[in-house]
Amino acid sequence: MLHQGMDDEDVLDAYSRTVSGVAERVLPSVASLTVTTATGTGAGSASVITHDRHLLTSAHVVAGARRVEAAFLDGTTVDADVVGRDPLSDLAVLRAHDDLPDPVPMGDAARLRVGQLVIALGNPLGLAGSVTAGIVSALGRSLPTTSGRVVDEVVQTDAALNPGNSGGVLADGTGRMVGVNTALAGIGVGLAVPVNDTTRRIVDALMTRGRVRRAWLGIAGTQVRLSPELAARMGSRTGLQVVEVSPGSPAAEAGLHRGDVVVELDGNRVVTATAVQRLMVEDAIDRRIEVTVWRNGALVDVLAYPRELVTP
Repeated sequence: MLHQGMDDEDVLDAYSRTVSGVAERVLPSVASLTVTTATGTGAGSASVITHDRHLLTSAHVVAGARRVEAAFLDGTTVDADVVGRDPLSDLAVLRAHDDLPDPVPMGDAARLRVGQLVIALGNPLGLAGSVTAGIVSALGRSLPTTSGRVVDEVVQTDAALNPGNSGGVLADGTGRMVGVNTALAGIGVGLAVPVNDTTRRIVDALMTRGRVRRAWLGIAGTQVRLSPELAARMGSRTGLQVVEVSPGSPAAEAGLHRGDVVVELDGNRVVTATAVQRLMVEDAIDRRIEVTVWRNGALVDVLAYPRELVTP
């Protein structure tokens, strides 16, 4: 609905001023990446995130990188090293050899609302300094990564994203970064890894340790409906039925079996595999975790000790 006294032209002007203002402030801090690997060269985007020469990009953009060059709109080019990659969140941190423009201010994707204006800034298809705008189409999507795991709470937007946009900035109307764009989902599907408390912890870990520590339980499962009686008792209509237990895993050592239905993990209701993944954080490594399962008509408590997940 238009505000009283505001016509279509005023609305379009306000929209244009917002988008152009964000582009003017943010684009100087968005880099076009040229990534050299053993098999050739690739491209992507990155953004400056600290005053001490750190950049943020997508992990898949710099996979296997032997050399990374970042080029900015003012014509400046700098080499950068990969400080750390986390394929499980599809995030990576670089550190440039020389000074960089000012960092892009961080926002919080948890504050986004469906229908809110967002602006995607990056370098799609080799076109440096490109800007597309749209709205938040949906929140809470899941994005499969090349590691086989999924990124939760992904932001979906109708702002056009194409190869080369990956690693670029998804900004809100104030110019704050609320997501890291990815073109993994394919041309025409706009998705961004959210910038939130979890992301910030991942980025901090990559900057300080070069890696992210996660816990591993060793089960694969599928969501199943609980009986009405069990659903009423647990306060949830579904649980996670175990379909595979990795040999030698913490789950196997704890006595979890195929067919068990996990309903609670460390005091938290569990209904999906991503719910388990979300709880397998650094704090859970080598700590006793109580797993409640429905087995042979009864609730059984199993004690497990998740170990650190080792990724290639």
